[in-house]
Amino acid sequence: MSQTIHVVMAQIDPLVGDIQGNVDRMIVAARDAKHKHQADLVVFPEMSLLGYPPEDLLLRHGMYPLVQKALTQLCSAVKDVAMVVGYPMMDALGERFNMAAWIEDGLIQASYMKQHLPNYSVFDEQRYFAPGKKPCVVGFKGVQFGVVICEDIWKPGPAIQAAQAGAQVIININASPFHSEKHQDRLAVVRRRIDEVKIPVIYVNQVGGQDELVFDGGSFAMSVDGVVQVQSPEFVTALTPVKLMKQANAVTILPGDNAPLYEDEARIYEALKLGVRDYVHKNGFDGALLGLSGGIDSALTLALAVDALGAKAVEAVMMPFHYTAQMSIEDAQKQAKNMGVHYHSIPIESIFTGFESALSPRFAGLAEDVTEENLQARIRGSLLMAISNKSNKVVLATSNKSEAAVGYSTLYGDMAGGFSPLKDVPKTLVYRLAAYRNRISAVIPERVITRAPSAELRPDQKDQDSLPDYAVLDAIIKAYVELDQTPAEMVAEGLASADVIHKVVRLISRSEYKRRQSAPGVRISMRAFGRDRRYPITCGYAE
Repeated sequence: MSQTIHVVMAQIDPLVGDIQGNVDRMIVAARDAKHKHQADLVVFPEMSLLGYPPEDLLLRHGMYPLVQKALTQLCSAVKDVAMVVGYPMMDALGERFNMAAWIEDGLIQASYMKQHLPNYSVFDEQRYFAPGKKPCVVGFKGVQFGVVICEDIWKPGPAIQAAQAGAQVIININASPFHSEKHQDRLAVVRRRIDEVKIPVIYVNQVGGQDELVFDGGSFAMSVDGVVQVQSPEFVTALTPVKLMKQANAVTILPGDNAPLYEDEARIYEALKLGVRDYVHKNGFDGALLGLSGGIDSALTLALAVDALGAKAVEAVMMPFHYTAQMSIEDAQKQAKNMGVHYHSIPIESIFTGFESALSPRFAGLAEDVTEENLQARIRGSLLMAISNKSNKVVLATSNKSEAAVGYSTLYGDMAGGFSPLKDVPKTLVYRLAAYRNRISAVIPERVITRAPSAELRPDQKDQDSLPDYAVLDAIIKAYVELDQTPAEMVAEGLASADVIHKVVRLISRSEYKRRQSAPGVRISMRAFGRDRRYPITCGYAE
């Protein structure tokens, strides 16, 4: 005799610290899952009651009673469908745990403590949590469900424990952040666990932006033969039904919804959009503004902002100086018109002259140098921040990862802003993303993509006057920052000459103080600048 159990993967977008708001979202999601999909069981992501990563909120003792109150509210509000819910817990001894609760008939019937606490890359869970040691297996409608949390599926132990305790299906709740290859990594890891325990897995992931992290969702249910039977969409909230068929002692995941996944530039573009949208909305801004220079970086940033927020919420400001090319002004005007944003121009010539006059006694007898170039950028940054204060729109910085790596940007100038969408996007990828966006609709003037990049801070300036070709530079940055290769290894691979490689490595080291003061930005690589890569500012090591 067979039996069907309806599980719904509730891929929600929590707000860190908004305990009441998150509970309200979960109540709505559970009711919708019951009404629309006849759910027997609704599975929410890791730490869904508090949001992830909560960082040092976890050190605030007063937060835990609020979590317990929220759990009680959730139990009272949803009694006609079972739930798996992630939350933090502090015990009587003051130890904290990353938890999952099995809620059924309005009561917590079982709970699980996360066993493997990641402490690498963007994760520092060992700072906050103690590990659990025991499996959690719950009998529900004739099926034994094992519950594990995120990193537990990346190690063999917890899944084996659950199988030995009688689990027939493993539920894995996650707050797994995006990088460009992450989804394929998840699939490979879950297949390894299934090979070991011969049990199907339901993998539920969070979606949304949280500071520099983006959670891409992409929840899935994988059969015992390693086939994805159900796939949730990426980068959006979703309630995705999973049907389990129980026959004798076997439990099968039936084929169901299979949302298409993004690939290549499209996947990265969607991640950047989501990061911008959630940063602006979750932090209470009315929109975004940026300096639109006529160059490729600000052009791509504008496209992302409009696609994320809508044209009415975005403002573009051209701030020309006498080094600004006429084509830059024309291209900025054209893109602003193409995208329907509020656009205006504020020439900075008179402001620069005023600064120059004020500084002339101090600078008397000294030749012009990078000081005057940086002054232009800092005037622009001040103007943008002033408009931000008046409009409650966040300034989007437009520097890319290549510039951030080697310090080819001005502190308190073009680095000014509240969020930096391209912070982890190397220059060569900026061009690919711009071309991708134009294939959807040609909003970026072609000349912006084809002309040689320039900061336009001095006559006839080109980026490659100061930097290696971007293809070479980006290869060195990837090797050194993301892969931890030494200059000798890079030379052996033929990335560039030893002189060029050592120059770039020195620039990366010298620019750490700038990056430490820069705005957060969306992480899309395996190692981004920021919480992912923590290097000392004062440092004598450059290998």
